[in-house]
Amino acid sequence: MTQMSRRHVLSLGVGGAVGASLNAQLLRGAHASESGVEAHGISAFGDLKYPADFHHFDYVKVDAPKGGTFSLIPSVRAYNQSYQTFNSLNAFILKGDGAQGMDMTFAPLMVRANDEPDAMYGLAAKSVQISPDRLVYRFTMRPEAKFHDGTKLTAHDAAFSLMALKTKGHPLILVQLRDMVSAEATDDATLVVTFAKGRARDVPLYAASLPIFSKSYYASRPFDETSLEIPLGSGPYKVGKFEVNRYIEYERVKDWWGADLPPCRGTYNFDIVRYEFYRDRDVAFEGFTGKNYLYREEFTSRIWATRYDFAAVKEGRVKIEVVPDETPSGAQGWFINTRREKFRDPRVREALIDAFDFEWTNKTIMYGAYARTVSPFQNSDLMASNGPPSPEELKLLEPFRGQVPDEVFATPFSPPVSDGSGQDRALLRKSQQLLNEAGYPIKDGKRMLPSGEVFKIEFLAEEPSLQPHHAPYIKNLATLGIEASLRLVDAVQYRARVEDFDFDMTIQRFSMSATPGDAMRAFFSSQVAATKGSYNLAGIASPAIDAMIEKIMAADSREDLTVACRAFDRLFRAGRYWVPQWYAKTHRLAYWDQFGHPQKLPRYANGVGAPDVWWHEPAKAAKLEQAK
Repeated sequence: MTQMSRRHVLSLGVGGAVGASLNAQLLRGAHASESGVEAHGISAFGDLKYPADFHHFDYVKVDAPKGGTFSLIPSVRAYNQSYQTFNSLNAFILKGDGAQGMDMTFAPLMVRANDEPDAMYGLAAKSVQISPDRLVYRFTMRPEAKFHDGTKLTAHDAAFSLMALKTKGHPLILVQLRDMVSAEATDDATLVVTFAKGRARDVPLYAASLPIFSKSYYASRPFDETSLEIPLGSGPYKVGKFEVNRYIEYERVKDWWGADLPPCRGTYNFDIVRYEFYRDRDVAFEGFTGKNYLYREEFTSRIWATRYDFAAVKEGRVKIEVVPDETPSGAQGWFINTRREKFRDPRVREALIDAFDFEWTNKTIMYGAYARTVSPFQNSDLMASNGPPSPEELKLLEPFRGQVPDEVFATPFSPPVSDGSGQDRALLRKSQQLLNEAGYPIKDGKRMLPSGEVFKIEFLAEEPSLQPHHAPYIKNLATLGIEASLRLVDAVQYRARVEDFDFDMTIQRFSMSATPGDAMRAFFSSQVAATKGSYNLAGIASPAIDAMIEKIMAADSREDLTVACRAFDRLFRAGRYWVPQWYAKTHRLAYWDQFGHPQKLPRYANGVGAPDVWWHEPAKAAKLEQAK
């Protein structure tokens, strides 16, 4: 998950990025009903940009040509997916390594508008009626919706899917559906989803975004087992050719029932979408230069700075683009497993933070391409500002005074800026002092734990490309007397160990939703700190953080949401749960010149909108063939 890294992004919730400035004045228009009237879409705070009779999303080329192949390597993962391999076509459970792209084969109730923070519009459901207390959502299904075998997709399938995911899905899904009480079909056309009182505002959006499976298909098959049998889908693509661990193709369904619906016009333009899997980044880059795949977002600064001078780039056959990233960059860093006794003391964790010289690493290893991450809400208005909390934040934090560090009520913690030497003596002296104060003395040149054992740290990683970034950090830890080492394992073993929390420190990156809510429990709450497969890698178990997550979920406006997120940020940063790393302010794209894309890419679609709103250009492809 590094930059080196956006490659390791974990999807959190259903949004993209938001600030308080993106509130109602930008989103005037229709409103999702709160009084029992049917609406064509939903959002967390009721605002929709597009009216009921809209024709297509503004950011698409509505008459984009259909055809061609879009091939890439994975860059975003969710649930049980890996970047380096796959061995299952069930991508929504804990077991196995799910194939990238399987979400394209299923239709959800509603789909995102990627130029709005969190709005969704009807797909398998044509409309929704929301009860005045917002606890009951009554979806009306589209009569034309069907599965790939021609059978009708009904409310019974949707109800089955939501309940199966709630009880047997990936642990992250279970957490996010905790406040979905039930999903029932009253007839083929009507799905009634009931939520618990006090549920987060994003839970209905999350439920509406989940895949709909065929109830009859799973009547004779276990839902929660890995399988390479192609499941019966209903989405714009179906599984085509694949070879386990190497590649998987998705074929566009030519007569797909949803192709001419307003949220789908101008999207899903490629006949084939193909994911290639590589276990080594350098080998993956060579695959791109050899045209083994056609599109690449570059996450390795070394490669971007030194290797995009090959002949196809110089001749214009490969296009290079740098696209501004206007979304929150999310959180990236070495997460410290506080379940282990040696990491329980926050002074020890702060010492580990001080020992990492970001400035030297960025300058020497990463060509100065990155900025320092300090917050899980980096690059957004949800970050806590420097200085003391606002009166609104203070109101949320005051009940925990005396239970949390005093700095929560002052300037929020940020990692120190080094002198860039690689071994900042002042910072290392500070680390020494913190370790000594925590009762971790030096004996015969070795840092000792209070138990009398030598202080050892194993960094867990799955990619050789991470070695240069660990090496100087490990060297600085050795200066402190800590025996640190890097353990490289394959993708399957890595995921198994992370799911079991069998690590000291490991890198994680996740991007925050436009409307953070219930999904935050899976990353930060004590509820999931001991749940196998949860994303709370640090083992955070803080009553104050739990309470602030509840405030985030209960926010009644974007202003209230921003206040609660900033208060949460102060608490999280005070906990020293991670060694923050870095983020990039742009997307670095390279692709063989046979594609077109909208002039202004949708802000909330990972900033690039590929492949959903890109398209194949036959004339350019023919020119490339002639240039061979």
